[in-house]
Amino acid sequence: MSGKIEFSKAGEQTKAIHAGEFPDPVTRASSPNLVMSTTFVTDADSGFSAENMKEDDTWMYTRWGNPTIHQLEEKLAVMEEAEMGVAFDSGMGAISALLFHLLKSGDHAVVTDVAYAALSELTNEVIPGLGISITKVDTSDLNAIEEAIQPNTRLVYIETPCNPLLRLTDITAVAAIAHSAGAKLVVDSTFATPMATKPLTLGADFVIHSLTKYLGGHGDALGGIVLGKKEDLFSLRKKTAIRLGGILSPFNAWLILRGLATFPIRMRAHQENALKIAAYLEKHPRIKRVIYPGLPSHPQYELARRQMKNFSGMLTFQVVNGREMAQKLAEKLQIIHYAVSLGHHRSLIFYMDSKNLQQTSFHLSTSGQLDSWNRFAGEGIFRLSVGLEDADDLIADLEQALL
Repeated sequence: MSGKIEFSKAGEQTKAIHAGEFPDPVTRASSPNLVMSTTFVTDADSGFSAENMKEDDTWMYTRWGNPTIHQLEEKLAVMEEAEMGVAFDSGMGAISALLFHLLKSGDHAVVTDVAYAALSELTNEVIPGLGISITKVDTSDLNAIEEAIQPNTRLVYIETPCNPLLRLTDITAVAAIAHSAGAKLVVDSTFATPMATKPLTLGADFVIHSLTKYLGGHGDALGGIVLGKKEDLFSLRKKTAIRLGGILSPFNAWLILRGLATFPIRMRAHQENALKIAAYLEKHPRIKRVIYPGLPSHPQYELARRQMKNFSGMLTFQVVNGREMAQKLAEKLQIIHYAVSLGHHRSLIFYMDSKNLQQTSFHLSTSGQLDSWNRFAGEGIFRLSVGLEDADDLIADLEQALL
């Protein structure tokens, strides 16, 4: 084989299969190797501290870098049109490292008021405890973001679609607000995936993914990644990731690499199934409301069409007496698993009670924030991660359970 693939001209499926990978120069193996070694033979003049690390250094210690993990980082950088990525042991490992890297005592950050629960809880308690002030806003409201900006704002953090509401944020518009204030924009794009949205091309400075979800796709490997410019990401690796130590296992990196080969195909199937099930649920007499970015009934459907090329497999729906129905679904569903998480090949469903979430994760403080929550979630929602089973079988499973 000779020459390199020009990935800037390649399609999404070609990128997912070939980016970051190459035949082994010694064995000529076609598939990526799994390198489990924690340490590597090095030169006698190598420094012992990561402070001595340079971008083009050879491998030394897996907490600093590893060939298998690097292949995953390279592949995802191509898929997100980023210069570089740094992988972590979980999505929260990626989020925590980036926040600790970018923020210091005396700084201020604007953070979405509804997001992945662990991120919300981290910014409710731990981050403010370090002398960093946090303002939570509904980031679909651009005026609210502008009003929250302060002279010491260093970071704006959004999630689109947000978990669990599936509320969207206009990335391009928020990037303009953040940059005019001298702040960085971070986008958690786990629900959207690179098949739907490439936040860096819309003005974001960093994009975060939980690799545990759609990118891995099979529910068997935790992982996370931060992607962005090489200058920013090399500093993140050297100054923060290596020191905090939340580094992805090479074995998990290898599993996620395997999952990524079919990622674009899977996302098309997730969307196809979700559209069918969302349309079915909208007509069901027991269902009060369905929220799915691919439905014209979504409150931000026009933004979804503009910002997302794939609507993913996540939807929510409301019923009367949600807690009672949750018990019923947990007992009666046969194909769909009553379980947390999302983005797997199998379908998963879980009930989220509004009162409980507002007491624990989301401390909504204004009438506007509460109104937005109520518009999307009411008293509670079922979050359904539509898998890759036959859509007719999933509909039949819901039909018998919703009786």
